[in-house]
Amino acid sequence: MKEDLKLSPEQHSFMAEAIELARKNLKSFNGGPFGAVVVKDGVIVGKGSNCVTSNNDPTAHAEVVAIRDACKNLNTFQLDGCEIYSSCEPCPMCLGAIYWARPSKLFFAAGREDAAKAGFDDSYIYNQIPLSVEQRDLPTSQFMTAEAKSVFDSWVELEQKIPY
Repeated sequence: MKEDLKLSPEQHSFMAEAIELARKNLKSFNGGPFGAVVVKDGVIVGKGSNCVTSNNDPTAHAEVVAIRDACKNLNTFQLDGCEIYSSCEPCPMCLGAIYWARPSKLFFAAGREDAAKAGFDDSYIYNQIPLSVEQRDLPTSQFMTAEAKSVFDSWVELEQKIPY
């Protein structure tokens, strides 16, 4: 990934805000050194800092917190037309959440290698994801498949559903 992008001063300020949220987290001890903002039409609509340890929530990464905040503020479950600025390359969980939120663009500052040097190494998870269920280190079993599939069949037939 090249860093010679032609970005506006406004975009630089959004990234600076994400990095400042990460820096403030060092002082607040709410969680790790990560920050993120969600921007729509040139306005920050969601902010998040990592609060894994303060909330006792392993999913409370900065990007997820920012997505939740933006969705609440915009009263929507998708971030169409939004950009996400993250102080660090998103981990696999956050990247999945970002794809589900469907923003138009993602920007990040530090890379996953930088995070690994600071003790936040996601390479294990990245390496586990492409493996078949049987090959993963986490013992995983599938059962009651037919019963669960029947719920999906009901969803398909449901007329008043909201697809996403």
